[in-house]
This record gives sequence, C-alpha cells and structure tokens, in this order.
Amino acid sequence: MSDYVVRQITDAESRETFDLLVRSLHGNPPSDERWAKVSDSWAADGRTGAFHDGEAIGIASSFATTLTVPGGATVPMGAVDGVGVRADWTRRGVLTAMMDRQLHDFVRRGHVVAALHASEALIYGRFGYGVATRMATLQVKQPAPLRESVDLPGRVRLLATDEAIATIPSLYQRIDTHRPGMIARPEPWWPIAFNWHLHPDGGNHRVAVHTGPNGDDGFAVFHVVPQNSYLDPERGAALEVHELHAATPEALAGLWRFLLSVDLIEVVNARGRPVDDPVGLLLVDPRRAQTIGVDDELWLRLIDVPAALAARTYGSREPVVLEVNDRMLPDNRGRYRVSSNGVERTEDEADLQLDVDTLAMLYLGAWEAGPLALSGRIAGASAETLARVDALFRTGTQPWTGTHF
Repeated sequence: MSDYVVRQITDAESRETFDLLVRSLHGNPPSDERWAKVSDSWAADGRTGAFHDGEAIGIASSFATTLTVPGGATVPMGAVDGVGVRADWTRRGVLTAMMDRQLHDFVRRGHVVAALHASEALIYGRFGYGVATRMATLQVKQPAPLRESVDLPGRVRLLATDEAIATIPSLYQRIDTHRPGMIARPEPWWPIAFNWHLHPDGGNHRVAVHTGPNGDDGFAVFHVVPQNSYLDPERGAALEVHELHAATPEALAGLWRFLLSVDLIEVVNARGRPVDDPVGLLLVDPRRAQTIGVDDELWLRLIDVPAALAARTYGSREPVVLEVNDRMLPDNRGRYRVSSNGVERTEDEADLQLDVDTLAMLYLGAWEAGPLALSGRIAGASAETLARVDALFRTGTQPWTGTHF
C-alpha cells in the first residue's frame, strides 16, 4: 500500500499546489500580489494532486480546450499545463499514479485527446504521448530587407499594454485555429501565459498588430534584449519574437517586415515557429535567415481513439487496417479500418501494428510511416502498406500549435 493518496485538489489547495509546481520546475513561487492576478487561472477543477498526511507532494494540472485536426474539425482536448513531484518524493510511483488518474479523468470528461509540452523527452511516451508537432528556432541577421516583389498592402501599429490585454484574445480567436495542431485559448489561459509577459516583471514585451484590407488580421509579441557591453558599446540588441500569428500570408509578411525593420537591432530570434515559416523566401538575401534548431513541440495523447480517428479527414488511397495497442486505456485497443471515407472498427486482418503514442505521431501529419517503421514503432507493414498510410494521413500543411501552456 502506498503512503500517499491521489485525488482532485480542492480550491483551498490551489496555491499550495501551484507553489509546488513552480518549485519542482526550479522557479520561485509567486508573491501575494502576483498570485492575486493569476489565481483565477488556477482553479481546482481539472487538477490532480498527490498528498501525504494532507501535504501536497505532486500535481498534474490541466485545462479544457479544443484541438484543430486535419480537415478543420475541432475535438475536445485536455491540455496538461503542469506536472511536478516534490524532490523528496520522486522515483516512488507518484508521477505514474497521477498520470493514470488524469487519463481516466479525461475519459470521464469526454476529452477526445490530451496534449502537453514535455520538459523532459524521456517521460511521457510511456503514458501514450507522442510528438505530434515540431517547431523551428529561426535567426535572422540584420540587415534583412524584403524583396520588392513582396506584396504588403497592410500596416502595423503598436498597442499599449491595457489595449493588448483587452483586444488580442478576440483577435487570436478570429484568426488562428485553422492549422492542424492549433488549439483554442480559453479565458483562464491569458492571465498566466500572455498578460504577465507584458508587464516589466514578466519581460516587458511589446505587441504589434497588423491591419489588412479586412481589418486586424495578425499580431506579434516581442521584446528587445541588449547585447552591448563595456568593451562593445555599439553592438546592436537582439529582438526576441515571443509570438507571431497571422490569418493571411500577407499579414505574416507584413509582421515580419515590421520586426525586421526595428532600429538598432543586430539579430532577430524567433523560437517556436512552424517548420515551414517562409521568412527566408521573403528576403533579398535568404541566407540572412537560418533555422538554427528544430525541436518537438506538442506531445499528443489519443484518449478516445475511435472518436479521434473519425474526426479528421484522410487522403485518397486504398484502406489500411491499423491494430492499436493501449496499455493504459484498454478500450482503445483493437483494429481500425482507415479509408478516404472515414474510420470504422473491424475484425479484418491488420496491415500493421502500433502503440497509441505512435498513432498520435501520425495523427496530425507531422511524420511519415517509413521512419516510424524503421525505428520499430510500426510493426508488420510492407513498403506498400507504409505508402498507403502516408497517402491517407498526409496533410497539405505542416501541423503546428504555436501556443505554450
């Protein structure tokens, strides 16, 4: 018998568990003033804690949102926004117990998928999460003028802090859940993940909005980091792009033009961009823009495999029968016939076998089946079968999330 219990936290335990999460990530717990500003975003609902003698020793937090899947539909999602175990309780099964309870809570709540951003890549595969989107880190060295042929009919303006807090949530909702992998941002997300960055203690970020022929259609969040020193007083600063979202290619180009035209900047850095961001193609000298890293972004977990598979669309190719294994949620186990017409359970012979984390890697179209088979994640498939899987699951646009939580 374990000497701790795992259960949903109460409202009275919200601050204790938030402090525990921050400490487990080696941060400093918030002041009373800071807590007053974010406490409404840390309600007890959706948060699983581990307790020993009434004291919090672990937390697995989540909030409800939706995920855009290939074809444009959205599915209910549990966004896992914080997991931590107190340092003196690690390696004792606390994390596994919390993750197991959380997954079954997602089933009860009707979430079709769950997702997280992994602080450590070795942890979450064993709970059925797979890397479903990737992100690029871009660096653009100045000067980096745009090609004269780039059509830029809009304009960009800077917003004051209060105006940004009031207007950007509705702008994001209007422009930016069209790409597979993107998520809705519920109201509690904004105070912690957006508003805080606009204040001096949170980084003093600025917000620029692009306005096109049909009104506001994109925004960027950025801040400037000095790089000069006593020995190098004239060195230009680095402009760090925290967010960049646009409804149209023209809005994206217009925001890039603005960011690359800020005075006294030596380099523009942008982490968390789509792997197909076109900034290099916009430039007179495309070598000024470099992709200096590609990392995992969204880790996806299919909670209801039949519902998830049925929600997305598929390419035109002969059907394939997948045999799915899920050790934590056994109702997902079985064979699924995937075709351009949809998905159904079947007793037909399987064309391949895979675990639920590998299915999550295929689900949004970020990975091809061949490399997954080469790595041992897909078994029993011929080369022809793998080609059919690729044709069915491939998307025209690389999936990307663009929202940290």
